[in-house]
Amino acid sequence: MTDQTPESGPRVLQRVVFPGADLDVVPLYVETNMERGAAELAAELTAEELGQTAPVPSFTAGPATAAAGENQTSVRFGDRLPAGLAAAAEPRRAAVVNAGCRASFATYFSAFPASYWRRWTTLRSVTLRMRIGGEATVILYRSGARGHSHTLETIRIDADEPVTIERTLPLAHFIDGGWYWFDVVAGHRDALLLSAEWLTLGPAARPGRLSVGITTMNRPEFVLDQLRILGDAPAVLELLDALYIIDQGSNKVREHPDFADAAKKLGDRLQVIEQDNLGGSGGFSRTMAETLRAGDSDYALLLDDDITLDPEGILRAVTFADLAKVPTIVGGHMFSLYDRSILNAFGETIAAGTWWWEHAVNTKPRHDFGRRNLRNTPWMHRRIDSDYNGWWMCLIPVKIIDEIGLALPIFIKWDDAEYGLRARDHGYPTVSMPGVAAWHVTWQDKNDGLDWQSYYHNRNRLITALLHSPRPHGGRLVAESAERQLQNLLSMQYSTAALRLLAIEDVLAGPEVLHGDLRTKMAQLREVRQRYADARGEADLDSFPPPRRKPPTNRAGTPTSKLTLLAKVAAGTLHQFRTPRPGARERPQVALPYMEARWWVLSKLDSALVSSADGTTASWYHRDRQLAADLGRRSAALHARLYREWPQLAARYREAAADLTSPRQWEQTFGAAPGEPGGR
Repeated sequence: MTDQTPESGPRVLQRVVFPGADLDVVPLYVETNMERGAAELAAELTAEELGQTAPVPSFTAGPATAAAGENQTSVRFGDRLPAGLAAAAEPRRAAVVNAGCRASFATYFSAFPASYWRRWTTLRSVTLRMRIGGEATVILYRSGARGHSHTLETIRIDADEPVTIERTLPLAHFIDGGWYWFDVVAGHRDALLLSAEWLTLGPAARPGRLSVGITTMNRPEFVLDQLRILGDAPAVLELLDALYIIDQGSNKVREHPDFADAAKKLGDRLQVIEQDNLGGSGGFSRTMAETLRAGDSDYALLLDDDITLDPEGILRAVTFADLAKVPTIVGGHMFSLYDRSILNAFGETIAAGTWWWEHAVNTKPRHDFGRRNLRNTPWMHRRIDSDYNGWWMCLIPVKIIDEIGLALPIFIKWDDAEYGLRARDHGYPTVSMPGVAAWHVTWQDKNDGLDWQSYYHNRNRLITALLHSPRPHGGRLVAESAERQLQNLLSMQYSTAALRLLAIEDVLAGPEVLHGDLRTKMAQLREVRQRYADARGEADLDSFPPPRRKPPTNRAGTPTSKLTLLAKVAAGTLHQFRTPRPGARERPQVALPYMEARWWVLSKLDSALVSSADGTTASWYHRDRQLAADLGRRSAALHARLYREWPQLAARYREAAADLTSPRQWEQTFGAAPGEPGGR
């Protein structure tokens, strides 16, 4: 472990950086091409604050650059910097604001989220330090929890050589929310920003040491991209003790022809561990166990394989954790891998009544920074507290791992949520930290609520509730599970209904089977699914007979009240007693895209061709009265038993939890893999 005694001198909290060649993410780093009206208004305000009678130069868009094509831009950075400045500046940190233009750093990656540092760390002030030259006006701003912002100071620079600006700003006013940021306005000449950073000047903990774990399953190209990113981040390498690749697939990372080249800068820090497919919980637990065994690191950073990230986020997460009041899990937000300016969620919580994931109160999902920036998004200025953070990017202090154990052995789904709740119960918070993020395939692009993963969704949700729900019988969880089961039956999704019932049966079997099921359950799920037509997908729509008619209009049928909802349930249930229409098994009645295949539409049909959420396959649903009746009877009996036995089950799972998550028990599971022990 690194000595965490305070050291004197400044500690950088957050560097202002610019993106690379990906223009889709520019709005996350710097706001350019500000509207003329807003810029002119800002210029007038600046002139008034400076006591000037003559206005500052009018604002016009800067010259077009090669990267932007015909689109005009006000800021140049990266490979568009002048050669002299590019040679003198640190990569990604310098920019030129073209003469007569304005750039705002009220952005996700550049603004300083003051309220999070105020709430969770020992800091009571922050210092902005800038190196800037040319002719520029720097305007400092702060906002409050309501999203209202105001100017703190306007600083005028006119210098041929870069000068240093340093301002120390208090954090006292940020209990509920608020950010700091700055804008740079160029005058008659270009403004040259060499660097900007938010830092603390007082004694601060020495930087913590870091182990990184990437759990992967047949995605070697994604993993190699991450190795290149980390290998090209010297500041991260200075903190890195080990990088574990937990390879659980058949398409091995180290057998890829580009592996040696991608790994060369990591040296002996890189360790590839091959093991059976134990799911995300098995892969991430292996990283935790290896980090504990090595005894060198202060933190374990868990990363999904199908992500890309900005290494600056790793530095920020480590720094935030170093300065936290108590050991704190620091999570990164998830941006869409394909629509890269969209933030999927700003914070996540568990609804105690239904025990389901929720976006944190006062937040909005799928926020697009390409359309609405931080300055104009009032809800984002309120501090958001999370119950957990997804393990696409999550920093966990080793002290927490040592105290509360490794992940629950539940393969995938809910392992990250359960860990956050477990940590919270031990007094360790989770902070989903603005400015720390990864780009990941979003949930909307997956079909995991209907495919084999529906088993894990249901089973692990129930187990997590048994362990942590404060409500008797889990609140409305059992009733809500029965309602969802009815929706699957009305929708002819019999494979999903069967897997969800298998999940309940396995929960009732008790916690003793969880470690053993890690290796065997997937084969059973595949076998169960293949019994049902709705689980058999085809990539070519021509594999099916053409549908008889056009799909119904879905919007008019969407339930808008509890009364209409109950009416549709009743109508759909009555339809199940009718004999299917002749020919429904010879040709689909309709073809429905995934987003239109709602239960209130499917419940009226006898067959339908339905596409998957990821758009790769389609399945032909058939209504089967006998099958629906059998599954319905099983569902009623199992849900009644689950409700009746809930108190005893909760006691059993809570008593077994410490052993289930212990390094000793996990080591036995890792060692049970065929082949060489440890799998290195």
